[in-house]
Amino acid sequence: MRPEGQQTRGSTTPPPEDLAFGAGPAHDGVPVAARAAMAEAASPAGEVPGDRQAGVVTAASAVVSEHGDAEAASTALPAVLADVPVAVLLIDQKSGSVTYANAAAVEMAGNVHLPVDIDTWGAAVGLTDLGGAPLARTTGPLSVVAQGQPVTGEAVRLQPGRGTGTDRAHDDDGGDDRLLWVTGFPLSQPGNSQQLSLVVFLEVEGVAGGGDAEAELQALRERAVVATDIAFTITDPREPDDPLVWVNPSFTRITGYSYEESVGRNCRFLQGPSTDRAAVATIRTALAAQEAVTVVLLNHRRDGTAFWNQLSISPVFDGEGELVSFVGVQTDVTERVRVESEREAAFAAEQNARQEAEQARAVAEQAQRDAEDAQGRLALMAEATSSLIATLDAGDLLDRLATLCVPTLADWVVITVVDGSGEVHEVVARDRERQRTEVRRFEAGHALRLPAGSPSQRAITSSRTVLVERLPGRLDDAIASPVAQEVAGRLGAVTSLSTPMVARHRTAGAITLVRTSPDRPFTPDDVGLVEDLARRAALVMDNVRLYQQEHAVADTLQRSLLPDLPTIPGVTAAAHYVSASTAADVGGDFYDLLQLPDGSVGMVVGDVVGHDVAAAAAMGHLRGLLRACMWEAPDPHPSTVLTRVDRLVQGLRVASLATMAYLRAVPPAEQGGPWRALLANAGHPPLLLRSPDGQVRPIDGVTGLLVGVDVDAERAALAVDLPPGSTVVGYTDGLVETPGSDLDQGIAALVERLSATPADASPRELCDAAVSGTLDGRDDVALIAVRFR
Repeated sequence: MRPEGQQTRGSTTPPPEDLAFGAGPAHDGVPVAARAAMAEAASPAGEVPGDRQAGVVTAASAVVSEHGDAEAASTALPAVLADVPVAVLLIDQKSGSVTYANAAAVEMAGNVHLPVDIDTWGAAVGLTDLGGAPLARTTGPLSVVAQGQPVTGEAVRLQPGRGTGTDRAHDDDGGDDRLLWVTGFPLSQPGNSQQLSLVVFLEVEGVAGGGDAEAELQALRERAVVATDIAFTITDPREPDDPLVWVNPSFTRITGYSYEESVGRNCRFLQGPSTDRAAVATIRTALAAQEAVTVVLLNHRRDGTAFWNQLSISPVFDGEGELVSFVGVQTDVTERVRVESEREAAFAAEQNARQEAEQARAVAEQAQRDAEDAQGRLALMAEATSSLIATLDAGDLLDRLATLCVPTLADWVVITVVDGSGEVHEVVARDRERQRTEVRRFEAGHALRLPAGSPSQRAITSSRTVLVERLPGRLDDAIASPVAQEVAGRLGAVTSLSTPMVARHRTAGAITLVRTSPDRPFTPDDVGLVEDLARRAALVMDNVRLYQQEHAVADTLQRSLLPDLPTIPGVTAAAHYVSASTAADVGGDFYDLLQLPDGSVGMVVGDVVGHDVAAAAAMGHLRGLLRACMWEAPDPHPSTVLTRVDRLVQGLRVASLATMAYLRAVPPAEQGGPWRALLANAGHPPLLLRSPDGQVRPIDGVTGLLVGVDVDAERAALAVDLPPGSTVVGYTDGLVETPGSDLDQGIAALVERLSATPADASPRELCDAAVSGTLDGRDDVALIAVRFR
C-alpha cells in the first residue's frame, strides 16, 4: 500500500494497537487484528456474506502474520476460529488434507476424524456442485484451495442424506438442500515449512431452490456480492516497491481493477494528478517509520472516475519483530466528503445570515422604526427556525411555513413543491381571508404544469429570486396557476416575490408571496428575509425527506432481524410488526416460534431496552442465545431456560436489560386432549389466552426480574392447560402503552379488541384486530398469535 519506494526490514517496536487490524502485540496468543476481525464476523452485519467471510480471512491472516511461522500459527489459529459462527477449515496444502475444523464445520460433517483428505471430508458432508455432482474432483473449489490457489467465491450445495459422515449434528433424513458460498485463501508465505489454506463456508439464505442450477448460481452471485464498501489489501514490503500480494473482492468493486491487474503492483496506480501530494507524503513518512496511518485522499478507478478514499494502513510484524506486510483498509467516503462540504457551505451561509442580521440591527439603532423592523425580522427567523425544525411530517411542515408567511410577510402565499425531476406534485395555499392552509396533491402522470412565465416557475428554473413589482390587473393562464388565479380573484394581487427553496444542490420548490396593496411593496430587506426563510425551509424539507428514507431503511433492517414463522404440525401461527412512526431508530422488539427436538413447541416474545442500532444488534444476539438455550437445554423447563439465558447475557454482555415471556407447550398425549404448557416471565407484559369460545384473559400469576439483572435468581413457572382451539397472544409494550393511561388500561383495551372478534377468528385476524387501535407511535410493536389445535 506504499505510494512509492521500498520498505527496508527492521525490528522497530510495534506501534500501539490498531483497532482495525491490530498492529500492536497479541494478547493470550491472539493478535488484536484477529480479535477485531472476529468481532466483525460475529456481528449481525456479518450476515452479509462478504462481511463475515472477510472478517474470518482477516483474522486468520493476522494470526499467520503475527506468528510468522505457519507451523506456530496452525497452533494458534483454532483459538481464533473455534467459536466463529460460520464453518471454517484449515487445509495442509502438501498433503491435501483437512487438519482443523471449527464447531460449525463439525456440525456439518459430524465426527470425521482429522486429518482427512479434503475430498473425503466433502463426501462426508454431502457437498455437491449446483448440478448435484460430487466435489471430489480437481476443479472443485475445495481441491483448488488445497492446491494453494484462492477461491474468491463459488456456490455449492449441501444435500441432506447424501453425506457419508456419522454422528451428524443436523438431521440428514429430511429438509431442503442448503446453498453455501465458499471462499478460500492461502495463508502461508512462500518458503514456510508448512503451507496452510483457509476455507470459509457461509449459508446463503433467501435463494429458492427450484432445480435450475444456473438460476440459483446467478441468485447466489447477486447475494454474495460484498455489500460493504470496505476493501482489504495486503502488501509485501520485503519485495521491491512494496507490491500488493492480495486484494479482496470489495477492492475490485470499488476501484474497477481485477485481482490479476492489482497484485504485483504498488497501489499508487490509484493516484491521479489531483491527488493531494501532502497526503501521499504523510503515507510515505508513516510507512518509512513502520507506523500505522489513516488519511483521506482522492483516488481514481480503472475507468478514470474519481472517488474519495479513506485509507488506513497498519504494519504487521512477525514474532521476531520483523516487518512482514502492510494491511490496508480502503473505504469509499465520497458521499461523506460531499455531505461535509455541503454542511460547511450551509454553516457558512448561516454565519453570513447572522452577520447580516447583526449589521441590520446596528443600522436599526440609528432609527426606532428600523430597529423595530430588524427586531421583527429576527423574531420571525427565530420563530421560523424553532417552528420548522419541530416537525418531521411533510404536511405539518408546509402548514407551519404557510402560517409564518401570512399575514406577517404577505396577504397570501402559494408554496409549490416539486420532485427530483422538477414535476409539481404539491401546491399549498394560504390567505388572510380564510386563515387556513389548503393542500392540493398531484399524482405521477397528472402533475400540475406551471406556466413558463409564472414567477414560481421562473424561480424554480433559475434558482433565483423573482420580484415582480407590478402584476397585471388580471392573472391568467400565461402567468399564474389555477390556485393562484382563484386566490387573486378573491383578494387581488399587486406585487409578488418568488424565492426558490434550494438545499444541498436540490431544488424543493418555490415560495411565492403576494401583497394586495401598492402602499406595501417588497423592499430589499424583505427579499433577504424571504430568501433566508426559503433556505431554512428547504433544508428542513430535505431533512424530512432524508428522515423518511432513513425510517424506511430502519424499518427494513428491523424486519430483517425478525424470523419467518415455521410450519409446525398442530399449530397455526401469525405474527405482526409495526415500527415506530415518530423516530428513525430501529428497536429491540422480537418474537420467535420453534418446534423443539422433543416435539414440544416454544413460543417467545421479548423487548430489549433501547431504541437504536445497538438495541437491534443486542436483540439479534439475545434471540440467538435464547434459541440455543431452548433447543439444547438439558432441562427444558422454561424457568431453567430463562435462568441460563440470564447467565449468558451477563457473562457475554449481550444486552443491558430485556423483558421476555417464554411458553413451552407439550402436545396432548391423546387425540382431543389439552396441550400442557409451562410459562416463565421475565418482566414482560402478561400473555393473553383466548379460549375456543372466544373469551380472552391475561395469563397472570407469574412474573420475574428482567433478563440479565440477577443470574442467581430462581424463576417461577406457571402451568397452563390449553384446550384444542386455544390461542396464546404475545405482544410488546408498544401495543398497550398510550399517553395518559397506565399499562393495565392498555392491556384491558387490547383484551376488548380481541374479544370483539368472531370466535373462529384466525391468528392473522387476531393480529389485525390487536393493532387496529390507536398506537402511540413512539415505540415498536412486536406481536405473535399461536393457536394450538
